[in-house]
Amino acid sequence: MTLGLVFGAVLFAGAASGAWGEPIGSPRAPSSSDGLRGADLTGADLSPQEARQLVGASGDRWAAYLSPQQYRDFTGGRYPGVGLSVGRSADGPTEVAEVLPGSPAARAGITAGERLVTVDGVPAEELPVTEVVSRLRGGPAGSAVALGVQGEDGPVRELRLTRAELAAREVETDRPRPGVARIAVHAFTEGVADQVRAAAAGARGVVLDLRGNSGGLVEEAVGVASVFLDGGPVASYQVHGEQRELTAAAGGDTAVPLVVLVDGGTMSAAELLAGALQDRSRAVLVGARTFGKGTVQQPSRLADGSVLELTVGRYRTPAGGSPDGTGVQPDVPAPAGDEDGAETLALKVLDGLSPADQEPAAP
Repeated sequence: MTLGLVFGAVLFAGAASGAWGEPIGSPRAPSSSDGLRGADLTGADLSPQEARQLVGASGDRWAAYLSPQQYRDFTGGRYPGVGLSVGRSADGPTEVAEVLPGSPAARAGITAGERLVTVDGVPAEELPVTEVVSRLRGGPAGSAVALGVQGEDGPVRELRLTRAELAAREVETDRPRPGVARIAVHAFTEGVADQVRAAAAGARGVVLDLRGNSGGLVEEAVGVASVFLDGGPVASYQVHGEQRELTAAAGGDTAVPLVVLVDGGTMSAAELLAGALQDRSRAVLVGARTFGKGTVQQPSRLADGSVLELTVGRYRTPAGGSPDGTGVQPDVPAPAGDEDGAETLALKVLDGLSPADQEPAAP
């Protein structure tokens, strides 16, 4: 049996937050909200309303409730939604981080950087980010959600969007130079590790772009680590005092030069991956300090097939550090907010990692 783990939180309006394996344990209910933290509620007969009330009363900022369909969509890379991702810095507003082209959000004129003020009349700041995401995806394709959106110093626009069935684009690849693969991973859903492995095959250098990656399936994050590591530790974590280890598979490519792009939107399982590659001296990290979410969530599958995710502990990178609250620091800082500049810097760093007998491509 494997313990279910969730490292994702702020997702592509529900692109991918999931678990590794099935939760284990027996059903039991907490006696108080304080006792909910770390509780295993597998098999508990709770209504959706009761489950949401438990999440709200838990004091666990990463707790979340997912309906059976939401959980399947999260892990499988398809979801009903409006096509926007959201983010929130510490004590800051909830902002639109990205808008999927052609999505309901894009057609409504919502743009990245705008503030998400309300979701169905509820102030976004009063909700955990995971709950904001859940409400954005809170119904099937064809259902509606009301949003209050505000541009810089502008009035709040009241919008009513109809959810559509969307396919998450979790891996995108281009060739900025001959022989160099830039692989952008937006979230870790099923099959992402295989896509990264295929994209990296034959490349003489790889830029792994984890900017804005909010996490997802730990199994897939470990699978991506296995593309570039030949076995060995990826992370460790404790659950109820028991030490667990995450280990890369043997046989990865340890020779191809590797640079990892990170920023303040790199979080959760993406921080786990970046921290492992950095600690193992396998990659150079370029960009800005990552988000700083180093907690572990255990999903408990309730009697009706829905899932309740609750924090059970923290993970550590191979060198024993924890990114929780502090993030992962890049080896080579890049100017904040300059995405093109960060990519250019990453390519320069990659040139410095290339074998001496390999001529770097002209910029």
